[in-house]
Amino acid sequence: MKKLITLIIFLSVIQFAEAQKIIPKFIRKMYFEKDTSKRSSFVILPVLTSAPETGIEAGGAGLYSFYTDTINRQTRVSNVFAYATITAKGQNRLNLSTNYWTPENKYHYTAAIGYINFPADFYGIGNNTRKADADHVGEKRYKFTLTAEKLMAKNLYMGFVAGALNYDYKPENPAGIFATSPLVENRSGGSFAYIGPSLVFDNRNNNTYTTRGMVVNAYFNAMQGLFGNNSYNGGFLNIEYAQFFSLSKAFVLAFNVQEQNLIGGRSPFYLLPQMGSDELMRGYYTGRYRDRNYIAGQSELRYRISERFGVVGFIGTGEVFHTTFNFDALKPNYGGGVRYFFDIEKGLSVRFDYGIGQKAPGEQRQSGFYVGLGQAF
Repeated sequence: MKKLITLIIFLSVIQFAEAQKIIPKFIRKMYFEKDTSKRSSFVILPVLTSAPETGIEAGGAGLYSFYTDTINRQTRVSNVFAYATITAKGQNRLNLSTNYWTPENKYHYTAAIGYINFPADFYGIGNNTRKADADHVGEKRYKFTLTAEKLMAKNLYMGFVAGALNYDYKPENPAGIFATSPLVENRSGGSFAYIGPSLVFDNRNNNTYTTRGMVVNAYFNAMQGLFGNNSYNGGFLNIEYAQFFSLSKAFVLAFNVQEQNLIGGRSPFYLLPQMGSDELMRGYYTGRYRDRNYIAGQSELRYRISERFGVVGFIGTGEVFHTTFNFDALKPNYGGGVRYFFDIEKGLSVRFDYGIGQKAPGEQRQSGFYVGLGQAF
């Protein structure tokens, strides 16, 4: 929580500096100038973090936002997003993605290509892993995804998802849980291709800062192993629902539920749904809990202080499980955050959140601080 207080003070200082015209013009244009037109915009977000396994990690993210139709006010915002970091120990992450809406929202496309060469902590499989079992694992991952959807009826889209994945893992401790647990399948990694149908119902009034409406997104990936892993076949089902209610001009109440299921006779550990991210179950280390099934939900109360600033509070719960869902096994999360809207017309913001999770026996309470672009959902 101290990080959020420090952040609020920092943003206040920046706002004062901007008012005094101390900040360079190109930075003022990205973060402070008010533009109510539908012209394109570009923003850069520096990244600087530190962790024992990586040392200092530095890099940046860039977001280019635009409209494919500047006449029709209903056409949604499209964007191109890039992210790159490198650590003092030579690990790196690269990602390039786009979210593209054609005029009048008749077609919707997304595409992404990413590369990760990064260590990860593996805790085991299941909803009750222990921090003491954390096993440091080297990870390399290549990922390509593509979706294409067509407007079939009012607010209803149908299309397909497709992509390819390659995972490569190397345990650093041959006696650790990653190398010895019989629950870990395909621990060396593998390559896959997938394709499947998608269905979306979306009547939100805005796709970047929603104040009313709902979206339901469902897709199924039929997966086939490639090369040395070509005997694998299975599937991955994802269903996500979000609803938004405008309580007043300044307050928005939002709900979000997601379910993921790995289908098939085998369970490659890296394909298992994982709890924890900067969007859902904030406060949990991504992958601390993973299993064949995952369900989580959250509610978020958003308050728009001014055109530039907003605050949120959120609360949620979720769990992973192998075959049987158990209400008693649900894990809590809660927290709050600050939003700075750098593009008022498009509703684009920088997001700072602090999430708090479960306190497992003998461990410190789990928590996490997140910085990102756009709303959590």
